[in-house]
Amino acid sequence: MEFHFLLNGTVATAFLISANSVAIAATDASHKAGDLGGAGIPHATSHKPARGLKSVKQKDPEQLTVSARRSYARGITETISSEVLARSVPGTNPQKVLATRPGVMFQSADPQGLDTWSAQFYMHGFLQNQIGMTLDGIPLGDQEFRSLNGLNTTAAIASENVGRVNMSMSAGAESVASTSNLGGSLEYFSSDPTHEHHLTTAQTFGSNAAYHTFIRADSGDLNQIGSRFYVSYMRNNTDKWKGGGNQFAQQVNAKFLQPIGQDSRISTFFDWSDKDLYNYQDMSFDMLKNGGYKLDNFVGTPDGYAKAYRLAQSLNNLPGGAIPAGYSRMSDPWDASYYDAVTAERDYLGGLTADFSLTHALRWKTTIYGHGQYRRGGWTTPYLTSPNGAPLAEQINASNTQRYGFTSALTYTIAHNDISAGVWYENFHTQIGRYGIEQPLLGEGSPINALGTLPAGYQDFWSQTFNSNSFTAFVQDTYHPIENLALHFGFKSLLQTVRAGQNANDASYTGTDAIAAGSMTTARAFLPHISADWHFLRHHELFFDISENMKAYPVAAYKQGASPFAVTQSQFNQIRGGLKPETDWNYAVGYRYLDKILSASVYAYHTDFHNRLQQTTSGTIVNPISTVANVGSVTMNGVDAGLTIRLLRDVSLYNSVSYNHATYGDNLVEAGVTYATHGQQIVNYPRFMYKASLSYSHGGFEAHIDTQYLGQRNFSYVGDMKAPGYWLENLGMRYNFGKMAQYNRNLDFVKNITLSFDIYNLANQKYIATMGENGNPVSGDYQSFMVGAPRQFFGSIKAEF
Repeated sequence: MEFHFLLNGTVATAFLISANSVAIAATDASHKAGDLGGAGIPHATSHKPARGLKSVKQKDPEQLTVSARRSYARGITETISSEVLARSVPGTNPQKVLATRPGVMFQSADPQGLDTWSAQFYMHGFLQNQIGMTLDGIPLGDQEFRSLNGLNTTAAIASENVGRVNMSMSAGAESVASTSNLGGSLEYFSSDPTHEHHLTTAQTFGSNAAYHTFIRADSGDLNQIGSRFYVSYMRNNTDKWKGGGNQFAQQVNAKFLQPIGQDSRISTFFDWSDKDLYNYQDMSFDMLKNGGYKLDNFVGTPDGYAKAYRLAQSLNNLPGGAIPAGYSRMSDPWDASYYDAVTAERDYLGGLTADFSLTHALRWKTTIYGHGQYRRGGWTTPYLTSPNGAPLAEQINASNTQRYGFTSALTYTIAHNDISAGVWYENFHTQIGRYGIEQPLLGEGSPINALGTLPAGYQDFWSQTFNSNSFTAFVQDTYHPIENLALHFGFKSLLQTVRAGQNANDASYTGTDAIAAGSMTTARAFLPHISADWHFLRHHELFFDISENMKAYPVAAYKQGASPFAVTQSQFNQIRGGLKPETDWNYAVGYRYLDKILSASVYAYHTDFHNRLQQTTSGTIVNPISTVANVGSVTMNGVDAGLTIRLLRDVSLYNSVSYNHATYGDNLVEAGVTYATHGQQIVNYPRFMYKASLSYSHGGFEAHIDTQYLGQRNFSYVGDMKAPGYWLENLGMRYNFGKMAQYNRNLDFVKNITLSFDIYNLANQKYIATMGENGNPVSGDYQSFMVGAPRQFFGSIKAEF
């Protein structure tokens, strides 16, 4: 895709075609080796300027400009700049922007991608909990909704404060602080405070009473050595596009930067995030057929509690309180909608980074961080009776988590070598459980506000405590035998021990006399990584990448994910001796061509994935039979191809295709039954994707229209239930007025004004978005997908002072 940026009044152009995209492959002084790695270490390929890729000086608005402050790709790593992220609707999840790249898929039930329950990110067949993610070197852990060792990226930093994202679609740098990077990494970096006093204000209005506000104040240099800071506040509120209720988030970020000498610095980053979300209804194919696209929970709708109450009475009056044999669970009126489903989360994240140039050849970078989180999710169930006799009860999952850790690394440059070594240590402690809260009898009070202050519960259904210690170490060397060739070798060591304990268990609810308690350890001393990056002739780049990776055993509470701790004690005892952690070998090779008129790339990859762990489900959504299964090996073969053409002086056309043949290598045996999963495409991820964009830029105006096609996806493991493919289009227009003094001298204090207008889902397509949030069925239907938002309109104004 071709993006246009206003740079000192002229247009700079960066061609981006996937993570292996044809893009800007240069650097500047701000992107030192110590700036680019997750722990201050350079990536698998060096970021020194390559022979034959010299910067092109700006001569006129049509001149191609090379700048590392814009987006560029090098080897397996692509860097996405803040300017690219800013081309989306303000407040949009950056991962939704990354999904314009080949091989990347992002799904959500809401148009901005902020609903953490429905947000789902895939990269070349790997789910978000199999991808390493960090912010300023601070690990963000598994990106699952119920993650106990991290936090969602949208809760870690406001999208407007993201300075850049380094995306590796292959192995991910071994320096990334993660125990889950089987299929690559995303490294977020916060923007630095500006050297001048600066105030930024932005306001967005949109469909469904969407209201997004962002304010940031930069102090500018406080002294001659450049001490400076910024503080920002973000507020996002929108009604749901179907059903009732709203989704609210607010966030405070602050960063302080203290330069030391010419080439060292200390910085601190702080984040406070508050989310209160009414979630969208989980759907099944039967519900979609019988209830329609806009079927949702009752909360926020007229007489919503009374309707849910009477449906629950009908359910409880059935013989035995259960659906009769042969009756369709999903299409019956009692289970079609609940009264509410909510998520509330409070996060505090802080980190201090010291980046020192010890000598002209030796750098030392250390980050110390801490994270505290309170999260709860709840829903009103008609399958429990409150102690007062009401046929509804509120079920609440609540967790408290504390994480502390540090990363530290040294980088030494000698002769033609960039040598680095580092460590990461983290401890996290979590207490999580589920309990019930009484709902009132109809007409005798208001229903529980699950997002407000909650009364005491009447029963603890189950509760667990987790404590974990994680440690990784790495050593790597990037060797430059000649200026335009980089050869890389490194390895990573991993050790993680997790201990779980049972605090409470209501056997009448869980159906077992004990839930999982005990310890599991993941260890591997040598995980190698080899790569090379060669820039030959004037416009050509060739690279390859080979790595072995391991993911530590996932940590999830009872029935909360594909974790050995999410099962009963008897199941835990059975699997702990024979269960193996997920591992894979990744092989990738790519080629790029970059020119002013035409840019092209091809990226091919092969992955051998072993011991893939999945949460398999059967029964009902109320209290499903949920187990963790080793679904065996998965073999992936894929290719991305992209092409950008500048048709005219101000017009460019981008196209890309992605093909991913990822199939299970074994049949699944569950409860003595063999299911034919061998040769089936993996669940939730399409085999084929096509993406295109037509963009126009002239002066301060720019516009683009994007389209993408996502092919058919397997919903069940045996492939008898599939989500159909769909097309989706988006339209965006922006006009940058620049400094207002050029229009009126009295407006000299206004440095910049930008107006933008965006339409999401231009054709108003109805489609299935997120899949498998409650696990995927081995066969048949299940209530575990969400539908995407219809057409949405957004208008924004941004002013800088």
